[in-house]
Amino acid sequence: MLQIDRLAIYINAIRKLKEGDFSISFPDEMTDNAFIDFESELLQLATWLEVRFTEFSKLQEISTEICQGSLLDDVLERIYNTFKQVIPFDRIGCALISNDQQIVKAHWAKTDQPEKIKLAHGYTSPLAGSSLESILHSQQPRILNDLSEYLVAHPNSKSTQLIVAEGIQSSLTCPLIADAQPIGFLFFSSRQKNTYLDAHQRIFIHIARQISILIEKSRLYQHIYELNKQLLDAMQLLKEQSCRDALTQIFHRGAIMEFMQQSLNSGIRKKHPVSVIMADLDHFKTINDTFGHGMGDTVLKSVSHTMTAQLRNCDCVGRYGGEEFLIVLGDTDAASAMLVAERIRHAIAALQFEHPSGNLTITISMGISCSDNKNETKGENTLLLQADSALYRAKHEGRNRVSIG
Repeated sequence: MLQIDRLAIYINAIRKLKEGDFSISFPDEMTDNAFIDFESELLQLATWLEVRFTEFSKLQEISTEICQGSLLDDVLERIYNTFKQVIPFDRIGCALISNDQQIVKAHWAKTDQPEKIKLAHGYTSPLAGSSLESILHSQQPRILNDLSEYLVAHPNSKSTQLIVAEGIQSSLTCPLIADAQPIGFLFFSSRQKNTYLDAHQRIFIHIARQISILIEKSRLYQHIYELNKQLLDAMQLLKEQSCRDALTQIFHRGAIMEFMQQSLNSGIRKKHPVSVIMADLDHFKTINDTFGHGMGDTVLKSVSHTMTAQLRNCDCVGRYGGEEFLIVLGDTDAASAMLVAERIRHAIAALQFEHPSGNLTITISMGISCSDNKNETKGENTLLLQADSALYRAKHEGRNRVSIG
């Protein structure tokens, strides 16, 4: 009868284990050694299953977390932030294998003491004949629990020299193999000796394939992302260059007119003033006739550079005609525009040009128009006409001066 009762207890214990409840126990009255041994084995199994179940649950959580990353560095950051639950470390590094399988290159490293990193991004070493190559052949993580001792045995290992110089004493090197193709290594490192156990190897092996594929996909995604960014940058540069005057590299007429319209729209929407300055070099035809068109081009380029240097990043200058320029000043009233214009006028008057026929100085005349966009809103044509009229007045009154329309 006792044995039948005991059998019911065992059946119930097994059911609890199957349901994930590992808190089983047995009454103490059993004296039969065979039953005692069975109960002991069952309790050990419960303990082993609980450890494995906890480990599996953590690995599932980690996998879910790191799978949320897209770019390679983001995935590695997530590994750094989550893996301490199952593998101890003070530092994690990642090295990738070149496409021709010849070179291993350090791609990423993170530690709680970043100032100590010596084995940094960009470090390379040949794969052939290295200890890393043997790890790839075995496809098993390698434990080194005394790197100082390992360095004595391998004094020419530059990477070991660097990592020991960081204060690292133990390492767990994990191969990354995706679709039967080696792609790199993850290095878990500790400042303490004898940190790593076979259990840590087993933990990594459980999700090695998933991590390897994820890292490979994220690396490819990052490569595509970087190529796309380069393409966008190139397109932006091309667009920028297409807006530039070939000689002076400031905006050409079409681009500065578009910029003015955008500034006016923004000023009207925000009720901020917008000012424009029409500028024209004085006696420029005489410069071309006396000193040649080469000197004329030099003057135009220097004047354009000087104007740009006097403006804010949000302002813009463009070549409106041969020696005529249009400056657009957002969020700037007429009085402030006058200060900008005078600053430009003085800077241009201070320019000196050397020529075999004699040194040359130049002056510029400017006309200002403003739309305050509160009491009065002026359209593009009105602004230009008023600025041009003010410029004409500055020319008529003796040049080298600024007039407000």
